[in-house]
Amino acid sequence: MKPKRKFSSRQFMIKTATVGILLNMLLTPGVPAMAEAVKTPAKTESSSTDTKTTQTAPAKAVKIPSIESLGLNLKSAVLLEPTTGQVLMSLNADEPLPPASMTKMMTEYLVADAVKNGKFSWEDKVVVKENAAKQIGSRIFLAIGDEHTVEELYIAMAVGSANDATVALAEYVSGSEQDFVKLMNETAQKMGMKTAYFINTTGLDRADMPEKYQPESDRETVMSAMDAAILAKYIVTDHPDFTRFTTIQSYKFRERDKEPMININWMLEANKDIANFKAYAYPGLDGLKTGHTSKAGNNFTGTAVRDEMRLISVVMGANSEAHRFTETKKVLDFGFNNFEIKQVIAPKSVVSGYETVPVQKGKSKEVPVVTDAGVTFIVPKGTVNPAIKTTVQINDPATVVAPIAASTKLGKVTYSYKADGMSEVQQKTVNLIATEEAEKAGWFKLLLRAIGEFFSDLFTGIKNLF
Repeated sequence: MKPKRKFSSRQFMIKTATVGILLNMLLTPGVPAMAEAVKTPAKTESSSTDTKTTQTAPAKAVKIPSIESLGLNLKSAVLLEPTTGQVLMSLNADEPLPPASMTKMMTEYLVADAVKNGKFSWEDKVVVKENAAKQIGSRIFLAIGDEHTVEELYIAMAVGSANDATVALAEYVSGSEQDFVKLMNETAQKMGMKTAYFINTTGLDRADMPEKYQPESDRETVMSAMDAAILAKYIVTDHPDFTRFTTIQSYKFRERDKEPMININWMLEANKDIANFKAYAYPGLDGLKTGHTSKAGNNFTGTAVRDEMRLISVVMGANSEAHRFTETKKVLDFGFNNFEIKQVIAPKSVVSGYETVPVQKGKSKEVPVVTDAGVTFIVPKGTVNPAIKTTVQINDPATVVAPIAASTKLGKVTYSYKADGMSEVQQKTVNLIATEEAEKAGWFKLLLRAIGEFFSDLFTGIKNLF
């Protein structure tokens, strides 16, 4: 049998003296002044991070077909879900190309933004100037001095793609078309558009602009399919009432006009009863903008909603008006037939293994935490239990000190998901927040806690001596 280890005289004296000091503190007035002297030192380690994958047997889901199987005959194309920003399909999507009248989407966005922010109203009158009156191509034949409301000109731009109405609006917003173009380019940068560069508000080639109003630079307007999709995403999310204009099938601009302008978006769902367009009408399609020049070919940014999921498609470089719509149908069908939006994490969820976070100086030593928001991903149709990777990061313990208010951020959790057949990893980070208030403990409770921790350490040390 191993003999018991004995204390040295020095060790015994140190332990005895320490216990005596603590007992004396408990029995002596003025203890508050000593409470902080015996507290447990704050931890200084960095915030903790843990990663794990929640894997459950997924139900049988659709197999995502290849892009090649669609047989697209285009220069570029992209399909995007706007609430998550997830790209579902991409074909040369980052190649800068002439967008033609899809340029007007930026003009539409900025004019709608100015109205939304109270800079002016839809009923304000706009006086037409020379630059607008001299525009060629699609137009409503405005003359210098004509007066029309912002809304009338906006409809002419959105429905009839009128270049003169577009320039008139830009000049009303910024004083001149080129000053408005500066705003367009600045906004494109803020939106994260990587290739977009505008020289005018209409999408016309530089040579087709009125000579007096051409920019000094010989550059042309370009925008990739991806940038067009990003711009469309901002339109549908920041201005969800966009359909008030884009779904207008025809519009008589002036009483004296013999014929109304016809919306050149053949795919509008409402066209299902129009003889000339019903072959192209697409269920749920309610926008957005066509574009055509000899250099650009035929372009179309379309958006449709089905089963509470909206998708944005962009096709560029189609060889005819009809072809841009038949190709758009292929792209949108690819999205609606193969994908769905699924909430994979509900708001106020508890993260396994991180139900609570330690708190210093609190009445309780820990506080419960939950996620502050839900997480939604795009998944292949039929997916029930997607494999989600979870990475948790808790705040530095030294900063988690009572009192702590309810809803205080105490960490964050990142959820990641990659579906079979999709190239990109979807990822979203949400906060971990306190579900209740963590009150600060009184000095006496803190003292008792410190003493308890001291004796726990002391007895552990004594045990280890034997």
